[in-house]
Amino acid sequence: MGYEEFTIEGRNAVIEAFRSGRTIDKLFLQDGCQDGPVMTIKREAKKHDTLIKFVSKERLDQLSETGKHQGVIAYAAAYEYAEVEDILARAEEKGEPPFLFLLDNIEDPHNLGAIIRTANLAGAHGVIIPKNRAVGLTATVARTSAGALHYTPVAKVTNLAKTIEELKDKGIWFVCADMDGTRMYDLNLKGAIGLVIGNEGNGVGRLVKEKCDMVASIPMKGDIDSLNASVAAGVLAYEIVRQRCM
Repeated sequence: MGYEEFTIEGRNAVIEAFRSGRTIDKLFLQDGCQDGPVMTIKREAKKHDTLIKFVSKERLDQLSETGKHQGVIAYAAAYEYAEVEDILARAEEKGEPPFLFLLDNIEDPHNLGAIIRTANLAGAHGVIIPKNRAVGLTATVARTSAGALHYTPVAKVTNLAKTIEELKDKGIWFVCADMDGTRMYDLNLKGAIGLVIGNEGNGVGRLVKEKCDMVASIPMKGDIDSLNASVAAGVLAYEIVRQRCM
């Protein structure tokens, strides 16, 4: 689809976007609207597992670019999402043990774009992000990835913890980043592995962290105790690369 990010406004336009197969990241509906076209939009959104947010007319007026939203605004992804199975198939085609990035509540598009770029350069087979409380594949993400989004599949899932459970059944081990974890150099990060990175404020969520097999910390010598999420992802990713090359 390229790097253009679409804001779609108006009831018919949003219905047609869903029916044409365009990927809708987020749907905003005006509180209280329950007429036929809006009910149709809600059915289409649920069918496509799209996040729906009910907001006031005033909020829609703020979001609107045209002033003619008719109580409906949709944000369409700037790039198509892959499926988790596509990422695993990519690893199999290359004859390599899967190497995945899983991102928990990364909300800054610049961080997401930078992490996708790192994932590509580190040889990861794909990136998995959650549907809720996370940025999607916006135009900013695409630009910040510096072209990596063309080559690195990104899958969006409803429940990250459940996805980890399902992937563990396929023989993949998971390590998450946390300052209270074991020093990354002391962990065995070889083989099929998923690297889980959380946001800068709260880190990896409790439920997701509990599903991980290992918790890795990055040695720090300075006066502050945290790294930017994309930098932390890069440091840990290249320790995984180092061990995979041994």
